Amino acid sequence: MKKVLILTGDASEALEVFYPLYRLREEGFDVKVATPGRKLVQTVVHDMEPGVMETYTEKLGYRLEADLTLKEVNPEDFDALFIPGGRAPEYVRTHQKAVEVVRHFFEKNKPVATLCHGPQLLVAAGVVKGRKVSAFYVLKADVEMAGGEYVDGVVVDKNLVSGRAWPDLPEIMREFLKLLKG
Repeated sequence: MKKVLILTGDASEALEVFYPLYRLREEGFDVKVATPGRKLVQTVVHDMEPGVMETYTEKLGYRLEADLTLKEVNPEDFDALFIPGGRAPEYVRTHQKAVEVVRHFFEKNKPVATLCHGPQLLVAAGVVKGRKVSAFYVLKADVEMAGGEYVDGVVVDKNLVSGRAWPDLPEIMREFLKLLKG
């Protein structure tokens, strides 16, 4: 049975964690969630509320019991990586072990899926250069400054599947599952 690592933390977008977690388990994959240090993290719900704010709003989501801390992760034990968005990636990327884990999956050409703010970890790991990458629109400059080509929609570039935000999850998961089963 293939093993998939979901790398996340506090303030991750709830849909972007739970949708892939349960969808991958439904397909029979062994899925483990890893966070920087705490085993119990708080997800959040982001939404656009026209007339309320020009950007998204944030509300508390479900709490999530992680299986591993970053310190316990051996990336050799996993066949694929999923990086949800939300605000978690902006602080998860400050952990050197997280950067090393992400880099491992690219060096070994293992499947990786990410969306929303998840590509912040790809930028931190230095794996964006020369790739087509999708992300939440506010990361367009980050992707381009890291040498990547920003794509406004779900895109597959070799072992990487990326998308803009949670509405892209069905297409992201279809493409990620093709890589996992291929």
